[in-house]
Amino acid sequence: MESFVAQIVNGCALGGIYALFGIAFGMMFSTLGVLNAAMGSYASIAAIVGLFAADDLALPFSLALGIGVFYAAVIAVLVDQLAFQPLRRQGGGLISSLIASMGFWVILDGLAGYATRQPGLNFPVEIMPSFVIQFGQVQLPAMQIVSLGAIVLVTTGAYAVIARSRFGSAMRAVGYHPDTAAIAGVNVRRVAIYTALMSGGIAGLAGVLAGVTTGTFNAALGQGLMLKGMTAAVIGGYADVRLVAIAGILFGVVEVLCASYVPAGFRDGFAYVLLIGFLLLRHRSLLGGLRLGRT
Repeated sequence: MESFVAQIVNGCALGGIYALFGIAFGMMFSTLGVLNAAMGSYASIAAIVGLFAADDLALPFSLALGIGVFYAAVIAVLVDQLAFQPLRRQGGGLISSLIASMGFWVILDGLAGYATRQPGLNFPVEIMPSFVIQFGQVQLPAMQIVSLGAIVLVTTGAYAVIARSRFGSAMRAVGYHPDTAAIAGVNVRRVAIYTALMSGGIAGLAGVLAGVTTGTFNAALGQGLMLKGMTAAVIGGYADVRLVAIAGILFGVVEVLCASYVPAGFRDGFAYVLLIGFLLLRHRSLLGGLRLGRT
């Protein structure tokens, strides 16, 4: 029984990382109508920059994490302004933005691979938080606590911004209809910049945490996060960050349980079978709820 509970805890911590990426992906799509294939690269670059800050600059883990998140956020804004803003101005559609993001995905992944030129990267163990919290026979290592804490804080903060703030009202207006929002006085470009900043930073946070918990990673780290985070966003309904968080955590639990009780070759396949079944049965979201307009 203790082993099963431990697996559930492991799954929740892993799923929290997927949920973070899903929130970032869903925020971009529901507000700006962008299926951003380059978002996985933001996560990879954040992990690589965080590793550089921790290893080469000998900074504490919290500072390295913050620097990685900052770089991902800045890159997200640059990509948005270079690729997506001209398309928005010209009335480009979903396919145009997807193709543009794929181009930046290739460029950024190539740059990340060139910068590392190593098959495997590792965060130095000595800078990692090392405390453990014991609940009966179940142990919670520090990084699991960090991952769970991150998803709670990000979900709470993102929901507060989207649902309770004036800027969140502007985000929802742009999500429903950007031209009408502009007529009503919303600065659509400013909303796009801040949305890209937030979503890039959250994706970067997921990337650094994934790099630490994975142990050994490379420049392709974000590709796996992209697939699983996007799945969480689809199941959760894109814009409702609470449901995306729940979906990501459930996805992580399923993955960990499958790793324990299902042959390794079927692990990812089983999770995507659940996704396909969900899309066939109910294609909108787990429970319904807050949406910004493009779900």
